[in-house]
Amino acid sequence: MLTVRAMTEADVPAVSAIRVTGWKAAYAGIVPQPFLDGMTVEADTQQRRQYFRRPKEGTTNLVAVDAHGRVVGWGCLGPFRGDRTSTTMSELYALYVQPSLTGSGIGRTLLEAVHAQAHADGFDRVLLWVLTGNTTARRFYERAGYVPDGAVQADDYDGVSVSEVRYQRAL
Repeated sequence: MLTVRAMTEADVPAVSAIRVTGWKAAYAGIVPQPFLDGMTVEADTQQRRQYFRRPKEGTTNLVAVDAHGRVVGWGCLGPFRGDRTSTTMSELYALYVQPSLTGSGIGRTLLEAVHAQAHADGFDRVLLWVLTGNTTARRFYERAGYVPDGAVQADDYDGVSVSEVRYQRAL
């Protein structure tokens, strides 16, 4: 049985492990390998602990927990960062599942919980950014009702520009 609950500080190491292994699995061949090789669970745990102690206002972190009490997924959402005047748009900042469990329904369950949380927080729309080359994630979000809205941006990873496309979905 899978449950979704609010993340606690005790979940930080598990979330960092999921995030780092998730990046290395999902972004291989998209993000420069030296950038991925430089990511460590230890460094991410330190950074995430600091962030967790001083969260941004309105940000919610959720974790998916399996029947054995292990954290197997993580989602983070909050106000949309692109238009500070909008109070009805939220943004999914992150959604990761332990790579060995991809395709098991954890991501779908976690995304549904994110949608419920966004709705409870008064939002009527969720936006998110996906690396253009991450076709697996793009298909996942499209199956969940997200559509590209035409916005694109690029992030720099070790001097390499990597493009992202923005998706959105009404709640």
